[in-house]
Amino acid sequence: MIDVHMILNGKTVKVTVDDGEILLDTVRERLGLTGTKRGCEVGECGACTVLIDDIPVDSCIYLSAWANGHRVMTIEGVETDGELAAIQQSFIDNGAIQCGFCTPGMVLTAYSLLKRNLHPTTEEIKKGMAGNMCRCAAYIQIADAVQKAGEIMAKAIDEVKEKSL
Repeated sequence: MIDVHMILNGKTVKVTVDDGEILLDTVRERLGLTGTKRGCEVGECGACTVLIDDIPVDSCIYLSAWANGHRVMTIEGVETDGELAAIQQSFIDNGAIQCGFCTPGMVLTAYSLLKRNLHPTTEEIKKGMAGNMCRCAAYIQIADAVQKAGEIMAKAIDEVKEKSL
């Protein structure tokens, strides 16, 4: 057994795990955060995506021990005080949620992409989201949602800058 210390969704957490335990099982079974989905279990579909220090990883092939000392974000950590983040609201508003199974992984990957680039092109979105599969084929709506969320986030940043001047 190994003690893993991490910042999970903004809170310091200590969890004792088996040395071969994957982060997907730790998050879902030990910590009760079931928004992270179990999909292919081989790192191909992206349903289990979490962010490690803002970088998307497939938690089905990422050992829990590797998260020691890192910031981990699951879909439960994207909203703030019960209010959906711009990317979450944009997925809803743009019809990017079909069956919903891929949505947590898609949202987290898009969130990570937008933290680096608020104005991604369609090609940059395709490349940035390549590790996530949508079986409902809502890719056009997903790309639209990412672009629109970026616009909303950029506008909010501009408004804060204007107020501080």
